[in-house]
Amino acid sequence: MISISRIDKALRSRGKPMMLALAAFSLLATAGCSQKVSRPACPAGKICLQVGNGSEPASLDPHKSTGTWEDRIISDLIVGLTTSDIDGKSIPGMAERWTSSPDGKTWTFYLRDAVWSDGAPVTADDFVFSLRRILDPKTAAEYASLIYFIKNAQPVNEGKLPGAELGARAISPKVLEITLEHPAPYITEVAKHQTMLPVPKHVVEKWGDAWSQPGHYVSNGPYMLKSWTLGDHVGVVKNPRFYDAANVCIDQINYYPTNDAIGAERRVLRGELDMNADIQSNRIAFLRERMPEYVHTNTYLGVAYLAFNASVPAFKDKRVRLALDMAIDREFITGKLLRGGQTPAYTFVPPGVANYTPAAPPVWSTWSLEKRQAEARRLLAEAGYGPKNPLKIEIKHRNSPDPMLFMPAVQADWKAVGVDTALMQNETQIAYAAYRSRDFQVADAAWIADYNDAMSFLYLQQSSTGSQNYGDYKNPVFDALLAKADNEPDVNLRAGYLAQAEQIMLDDATVAPVFFYVNKNLVSPKITGWKDNLVDHHRSRWLCMPRTTG
Repeated sequence: MISISRIDKALRSRGKPMMLALAAFSLLATAGCSQKVSRPACPAGKICLQVGNGSEPASLDPHKSTGTWEDRIISDLIVGLTTSDIDGKSIPGMAERWTSSPDGKTWTFYLRDAVWSDGAPVTADDFVFSLRRILDPKTAAEYASLIYFIKNAQPVNEGKLPGAELGARAISPKVLEITLEHPAPYITEVAKHQTMLPVPKHVVEKWGDAWSQPGHYVSNGPYMLKSWTLGDHVGVVKNPRFYDAANVCIDQINYYPTNDAIGAERRVLRGELDMNADIQSNRIAFLRERMPEYVHTNTYLGVAYLAFNASVPAFKDKRVRLALDMAIDREFITGKLLRGGQTPAYTFVPPGVANYTPAAPPVWSTWSLEKRQAEARRLLAEAGYGPKNPLKIEIKHRNSPDPMLFMPAVQADWKAVGVDTALMQNETQIAYAAYRSRDFQVADAAWIADYNDAMSFLYLQQSSTGSQNYGDYKNPVFDALLAKADNEPDVNLRAGYLAQAEQIMLDDATVAPVFFYVNKNLVSPKITGWKDNLVDHHRSRWLCMPRTTG
């Protein structure tokens, strides 16, 4: 176990309040109260996998899901035009091959012979139907803006054009043509994302939104949905009609919500779970000593950040946003609290993104904490806040492991510059629902790249993005630079426009980046086929375990 006295000593050495140590102690203490769930029986001769999946899925409909915890299940059920290989790289999925026009605006996908789990053929019309469905305003898909690069996607999503005007058509049952607004060489990356996954037209037309419930769910991937018990688990079984079923090893999978990461690690040790899709960061070093063969960490394209709600009067003043941004002690959070390999974030786009050099970090990022705090107090005073009129705000945050650790640190940092900060923790799903409805003042959020490109991060702050632009940031110059980048075929010029856009966003302090992620998994050494990768995709079709003998 981690020594509480060592945590307290480290915290005190940096002048952080004792409440951070108490928060750490609380996390450790509550872990001992985790509900014990025994491993379910696996039929003789079968291979069964028990997965700790982080959070409870809100939906298994790809057009109504947004979380990585949902993606892990859905991508085992449904395969898009492309899919992820063992390294997380895009490979052919439903499309065996594809071509693009010289101007990069017309893509033609040639589908393989494949069927849905009920035996109906997978056709180009399923993809056309699905793209129109996610963009239909009635679907209210918060991820719809991700595919605005498809011709007429935005006006269709805004109800200004009918779905028939979307740039997607079935040339034949096995040939799909997608026309774009501008070149988007990353389309093969987005094609494996839930926004472009197909849904079975014949089933959705019969059952409506209820199609994604057990008993109605029809899939084209390696697994079929068998059961879903809310708060307990989602169960899937091998799909014998999957085009590569002969090479799928695991027969059954149960995915469990595991918000209590310490409880989950104990269940992995006991053999109740075979893996868990998270590790509490400050326990990585301890676990590497106790169970080194289980611990997997890797560079990840993700950022944790705080979003400022533009409708809050105080946040209309850039000086306030900037003061809060510069007052955060990111080095303490990553080096003394999390200790999992995360790095301080002073830009929004993580290092390592393909074909991109991030914008320069702000000048103040090189200052000492004391100098930053003094400047933050000065900015707040200029904006009218001080001892006689303290700024009072609330941070709404997720109850997942890392936010539970570093939110009290942010609270302490802001208290040090005279800001009275309350913390309101929510279950992850509920927190993000609040962010989307703008029911927050400051939102603790995180973003993992949907595809390996800077646009996957920067588009979040685009005024047209909608619900996922949590703070409702609007800057026409920023928008114009993103549009210019969209229409620039030269990779280097495009990267320059994106970097200019990121610089404007950082100067506006519309969000406060906190740290860049690493992906963290506990994986039983019994599992074979696991490969750490940049996007943290570990599709179950590539995994295997020893077969049950009893």
